[in-house]
Amino acid sequence: MERNSLMQTIVATKSERLDKLLQKSLYVSRNQIEQLIKKGYVSVNGKVVTKAGFKVQLEDIIEYSLPKVEKRESERVDFDVEVLYEDDDIMVINKPSPLVVHPAPSVKEATLVDWLRLKGVSLSTISGDERHGIVHRLDKETSGAMVIAKNNESHEKLSLQLQNKSMGRYYVAIIDYPLKEDICVEKPIARNPANRLKMGIVSGGKYAKTAFKKLAVCKQGNFELIAAKLYTGRTHQIRVHLSALGRHIVGDSLYGFKSKNDTIRRIMLHAYILYLNHPKSGETLYFVAPFPENIFSEISMCIDKEKLHEILDSNSLLNAFNGCDGWMCR
Repeated sequence: MERNSLMQTIVATKSERLDKLLQKSLYVSRNQIEQLIKKGYVSVNGKVVTKAGFKVQLEDIIEYSLPKVEKRESERVDFDVEVLYEDDDIMVINKPSPLVVHPAPSVKEATLVDWLRLKGVSLSTISGDERHGIVHRLDKETSGAMVIAKNNESHEKLSLQLQNKSMGRYYVAIIDYPLKEDICVEKPIARNPANRLKMGIVSGGKYAKTAFKKLAVCKQGNFELIAAKLYTGRTHQIRVHLSALGRHIVGDSLYGFKSKNDTIRRIMLHAYILYLNHPKSGETLYFVAPFPENIFSEISMCIDKEKLHEILDSNSLLNAFNGCDGWMCR
């Protein structure tokens, strides 16, 4: 991949691993830093270093450049994506289901990144060859609000917000059985040792916390509309923490939802509200991603539309989580 011509410089203030030093400076994941080093974008005292564990010494000069987006032929893109907001630094989109976010060896269909390339959207490159612009992701089956970084400066600032929790999302879901009460779940998550496709509650896993708010019980059956606030961003976090409560998202057969009704063709989980500080102006912004028709129709069958409008008012939903830090945690 071609380099950006602009080199950036860091002077080491102590002896430490190269990848740790860069991660503190760039505010991106360790894996992204490792790829940057491995592909020859980093030098120490004028010499390219390709080992993440290289030990830098006090006053060593570290230089790095970021890759440019490769112009390559995208997969056939026969879909469009709703844009909620766009300026020179970020784009906020309403990701449909079942769109995959970025390419991977196992992914055969066109992805969100392919769509962005086709549209000629300027993208950050710090996340590596296949994840241009992708600051955070949503599962293939999950719809809703996502922010795309259009340059590396924005990407770094948004990634820092993910770490310090000044950026986040509120989700809405339909579950198969009502919760007993508003509750938070604080349990560690890691790959399920018995099924590599799933995550699970695993001792020694990564810390994870989710708050769940009851919104409305459906008129027929046991389904319930709930909202979820994430304090951390683990893979499948909402699904795993609900499973720990003996609840499952409607349509989520991977984690245990069972139904003979074959009209449910997707997971009823939607990233409804996204909040962040604009990477350039610093202004706090809120974005609401309209529900896709297949979720809205499912909700409308359960809940009176007048009541639904009140429940899903974004300000009401945000206020519903005031004081949730004091909810009982399990």
